[in-house]
Amino acid sequence: MGSLIEELKRREAAARAEADRLRARIEELSGDLARAEERVSRLAITREEVIRLLEEPPAADTVRQDVGPGGKPERAWPIGAMTVPPWEEGAGASVLPRAYQDLLEAAEDAGRPLRAAEFAAATGLSTEKAKVEGLRSKLKLLAARGWLAGVPGGLFTLPDHAGETPKPRQ
Repeated sequence: MGSLIEELKRREAAARAEADRLRARIEELSGDLARAEERVSRLAITREEVIRLLEEPPAADTVRQDVGPGGKPERAWPIGAMTVPPWEEGAGASVLPRAYQDLLEAAEDAGRPLRAAEFAAATGLSTEKAKVEGLRSKLKLLAARGWLAGVPGGLFTLPDHAGETPKPRQ
């Protein structure tokens, strides 16, 4: 009977050693996976930023002169110096890059406060979490500059500028 018990102990020790070896391998693979996921995330953010930079107008030393209502020149903004200027009375959305104009159009079309994911869907953008977070940054910038208003609960809507809504370029 002693040899059977000894054989079981030996097999148990071998199985325990195999389990320990596999646990160590899982920890190693988990670390490898975390590093790979971090790299994917950094590359995705880098790609998105490069795309965003390529979509913006190039920096130049010239000043853009837009004609506002009644043929009056609107405030001149250096191209590339400030992508999203602060909202001013009489300012049209045409002073904004096209991507930001699209967000204002989506807010106007909705007629109600929207979440960042709803803006993404309304403008035909991806609703992946990383993309929505990038879009949320744009919405916050528009809100900080007065083009949109933040609503509690992570919502954004057009502000009531004494009844004057910035009109997107057609």
